[in-house]
Amino acid sequence: MADLSRVRDLALAEHGLATISVARTDGTVHSSVVNAGLIDDPVTGTPGVGFVARGGTRKLALLRERGNGTIVFRRGWQWASVQGPVRLIGPDDEDPAFDPAGLPRLLRDVFIAATGSHDDWHEYDRVMAAERRCAVFLAAQRIYPADRK
Repeated sequence: MADLSRVRDLALAEHGLATISVARTDGTVHSSVVNAGLIDDPVTGTPGVGFVARGGTRKLALLRERGNGTIVFRRGWQWASVQGPVRLIGPDDEDPAFDPAGLPRLLRDVFIAATGSHDDWHEYDRVMAAERRCAVFLAAQRIYPADRK
């Protein structure tokens, strides 16, 4: 099992800000900044990283096509990269092993894991549904840390 303690420390130090990267079919890389945190896959229980993505984004289309990604957390010269397969759960990415009625709670859990909080969870749920938000889970198949002081 992968040791995610370094990733957790970096995620908390930067309020969950990280860069997700996905290969395009032409070999170039698409990268985007997201708010992410450590959370277990709700279907398999596999430890990894999760974030919430707005529906219709290029990153979601690429994650669907490629099935894996790399996310990097950093603080100064310290960083950790997590690489692995992804699971998408959302209104446009139903998972037969996950009850769609649990999606609002799941999106909240991922947001909280990414250091988020909200004053009005009902409004949060409304916006998530309107924007067709998707929970993205990246399994920690490989972790590459680097330390430089």
